[in-house]
Amino acid sequence: MNPLEKVEALYEELVAHYGDGEDRELRAAAKFLLVGLGKFREHGGERGIQLVDEYVALLKRDPEKLDRILKTQLGRGSAGSLLA
Repeated sequence: MNPLEKVEALYEELVAHYGDGEDRELRAAAKFLLVGLGKFREHGGERGIQLVDEYVALLKRDPEKLDRILKTQLGRGSAGSLLA
């Protein structure tokens, strides 16, 4: 299991933790976003924030390209729940 697959598995675990709660997928994704943003700031400084901006811009401008990047990182044919 590669690192991105491990993160996806943890995401599924978080979703399950929220049970039948409202917006459970969104809440789980928000937890990862908060941790990720903190790590970008902590380890990347200004360059980390620029990288976040680049990914957000890519999501807005070319979501299909982001999907291809995720597929490559996951090593499978579909990005699955990462873009759901």
